[in-house]
Amino acid sequence: MESIVMTKYQGLGNDYLILDSRKNRVQLQGKKGALLCQRGFGLGADGVLYGPVDIDGKMGVRIFNSDGSESAISGNGVRIFAKYLMDQGYVKESRFEIETLAGTIQVECLNSRATEFRVKMGKASFVSREIPVTGEIREVINEEFVFHDETYKATCLTIGNPHCIIFTDHVSAEEVKALGPYVEDAPEFPERMNLQLCHRIDSGNLDIEIWERGSGYTRASGTGSCAAAMAAYRLGLVESRVNVNQPGGMIQIDIEEDGTIYMTGTVGYIADMHVAESFFS
Repeated sequence: MESIVMTKYQGLGNDYLILDSRKNRVQLQGKKGALLCQRGFGLGADGVLYGPVDIDGKMGVRIFNSDGSESAISGNGVRIFAKYLMDQGYVKESRFEIETLAGTIQVECLNSRATEFRVKMGKASFVSREIPVTGEIREVINEEFVFHDETYKATCLTIGNPHCIIFTDHVSAEEVKALGPYVEDAPEFPERMNLQLCHRIDSGNLDIEIWERGSGYTRASGTGSCAAAMAAYRLGLVESRVNVNQPGGMIQIDIEEDGTIYMTGTVGYIADMHVAESFFS
């Protein structure tokens, strides 16, 4: 029986399947992607990266969540895809660009093994219309929301995808799993929402736990790390270089004077897998 080859990588335990559009003559549809990500019925993953594909005439990637919905950007996903492009010889330089639905992402490989990458993630916006958050146009900073019958102070922003940051005295997987589903689908967030519970350790370190729209509880998030660091920076809680600690490991965030965000983190190769063609029929 013929099979499709997919490759699995992880960024701090946030794992993605890669379907190489140049090597496999199949289309990835939402339901099939969701089935592939199911741990009992498929290969198991937090999402699928489909590429290289042409986006605005340039080399790009399409990013799918584990529920089959498409995401404009993923920090870990971009780093993973960058390593895949280097591993496959699609790019030869240490600095290159990857197109996403959220725009052009600049990537730099920092070591010879292609396991550490620095990514220019662009700038964040706290403006409600851009995130989006319902209500009057405003910056959503330390604002009161009611989630699951409790009042929380939250800061919301977009970095190509929407994030809600709630600062607490401590964070746990149990807490974010309990609150995440309510925040993800709260009526204030018409395009759903990612949630980070965030604890400030000191001016250079944060702890976060993550609930990702379309994927649920997640061990690490690149955009989530950027969002948590940027929210803390805006609130005056941290300096411009922040180590964001999460269950999968640490991501370093650097914030330039003009607000440009850089993310540095590691990526690891896991396996090549042969997938039954029936998944795509």
